[in-house]
Amino acid sequence: MADEVGLDLVEISPDAKPPVCKIMDFGKYKYEIAQKAREARQNQTHIVVKEIRFGLKIEPHDYETKKAHIARFLKAGDKVKVTVQFKGREQTRPEMGYRLLMKLAEEVADVAFVEFAPKKEGKSMTMVLGPVLKKTQAKKPEPKAATKSVSEPKAAAVVAAPEVAVSE
Repeated sequence: MADEVGLDLVEISPDAKPPVCKIMDFGKYKYEIAQKAREARQNQTHIVVKEIRFGLKIEPHDYETKKAHIARFLKAGDKVKVTVQFKGREQTRPEMGYRLLMKLAEEVADVAFVEFAPKKEGKSMTMVLGPVLKKTQAKKPEPKAATKSVSEPKAAAVVAAPEVAVSE
């Protein structure tokens, strides 16, 4: 019967009593399943963990610059791993690194939350910040379009050529 119509006889449930079969175009069915799987992959979001490293003796301008980078990453929907590196005698003062990380967490609290509290690991202290907005909700930067504003045309400057007196 399926051959007469040009379709395939597909066994849907072989364990059922009696087995369930369906007449369909199997190639078309496999194609549709592949299309749905491809669409599902496109709609997935990939969360990226960005890493920013601080020194314990960071200058204020450098701190502000790195804080701006962190805020930009978080607004884009990425997680940020913030690491403070301890060098030499700084390793005996981990509370200074903890204060630096908590100060940073308070300053970016409008776009982030602390996902993992500061934790000392060897010569460094690490904290992970998560974005308040999910990646799908984060604003995508709009491409800058070259739009010209329509305004009144500027008056053309009329430049008169200087008159030259010719003597004969």
